[in-house]
Amino acid sequence: MNRETLAILDSIARDRNIDRELLIHDLEQAMVSAARKHFNSLDTEEFGCEIDRLSGGITLWRELEEGGREAIDLKTLGRIPAQTAKQVMIQKFREDERNSLLEEFGKRQGELVTGTAARYEGGALMVQVDRIEGFMPRSEQIPGEQFQPGDRVRCLILDVRDATSQVKVVLSRAHPDFIRKLFEAEVPEVAERVIEIKAMSREPGFRTKLAVSSVDTKVDPVGACVGVRGSRIRNIVDELGGEKIDIVRWNESSQVLIANALKPAEVEEVSLCFELGRGTIIVREDQLSLAIGRRGQNVRLAARLTGWDIDILTPPEFEKNLLTIQDTLNGLPGFEDGMLDKMGALGLISVFDIEEVGVPVLTQEIGMSEELAESVVIACHEKGKIVAEEQRIAAEQDAARKAEDAAATDHLLGGGMAGGMAAPVETDASAESAADSILGGGGS
Repeated sequence: MNRETLAILDSIARDRNIDRELLIHDLEQAMVSAARKHFNSLDTEEFGCEIDRLSGGITLWRELEEGGREAIDLKTLGRIPAQTAKQVMIQKFREDERNSLLEEFGKRQGELVTGTAARYEGGALMVQVDRIEGFMPRSEQIPGEQFQPGDRVRCLILDVRDATSQVKVVLSRAHPDFIRKLFEAEVPEVAERVIEIKAMSREPGFRTKLAVSSVDTKVDPVGACVGVRGSRIRNIVDELGGEKIDIVRWNESSQVLIANALKPAEVEEVSLCFELGRGTIIVREDQLSLAIGRRGQNVRLAARLTGWDIDILTPPEFEKNLLTIQDTLNGLPGFEDGMLDKMGALGLISVFDIEEVGVPVLTQEIGMSEELAESVVIACHEKGKIVAEEQRIAAEQDAARKAEDAAATDHLLGGGMAGGMAAPVETDASAESAADSILGGGGS
């Protein structure tokens, strides 16, 4: 061994981020293993080796029973001991590299990184990140997103695992913290903690809601996150492939926060029931579909953001619920109108709510006697059965009406019959005219 070998070790240490002293120590241990192999010794203390850190010279010796050391000429070691030394050295170098990767990427857990797509394996995306190939499980990918080999991939280091012979780095683009890190990268105020992301809910690939606040009253948290003419938010949306992002202002009041979280819908009133952890939201008819969102997405994300179960009603539905309670309870002996007001203040706005909270809340919060509270719960239980049946019938009628409308539309457009088989349809002149109007052209 000479200075050239030391230079090689220095290069390995730099490229693989391994301590040079550790590599030299591994090499010394490999030489000891070779000597033990040559002399067929099982004594781990019989041989020793030292490598000069400046010149690269190797000193190998054998401890004598009577004391002292016997120098061993490296040239006397045969081919098999040399092969043993090589195997030991390679194994120890791999262990050192694995430990180095584990330490390095363990510190980078939760960090935003940029890698290169390599390939897909069983649905998982393999991504080259610096010195290691990480993997992104299907569950951590944005639905519908595809990468080609060589594509740039920006992702979050979600987890680092020690898998015996290798280090596994789990990457993610679907985790909520990925959004958080993108905002830290694009919005300096978030990185500097002037603006804080207080809560977040996300459905990857579709929509994300964030509630933000500012520690500086001069900084508008929503405006800063959006940027001038939407420049900052646009960069994040582009990175996410067009995923919608709603940024709302955080408020310590749950009523205000829920109203903010349901934007862009306009909320008329928020009634909270702390006993049930439920918020009842009143919105105008023209705002109902906007508040619920496509397939319930808007209200679902708002519920996750705020930590409240959310029911959305129109004013007529809300009034109907209150009238149902009033009609159900007014005839009970000992029940007073003031009790009805207290129920409304507690957010109990349906017979189902009253039945669910039970006797203890009615006695402690409303001031009812236990006998009256039991009568109220029983009455609401019986009324609830009737209301539930009415709702079931209404839902069936609504479904039937929609089916009839769909069938009528299919008939008008000349759609196929059940089973997917097309059948000739006879239409009169008015039906043909309507079809032409809908399709924007004349018949063939």
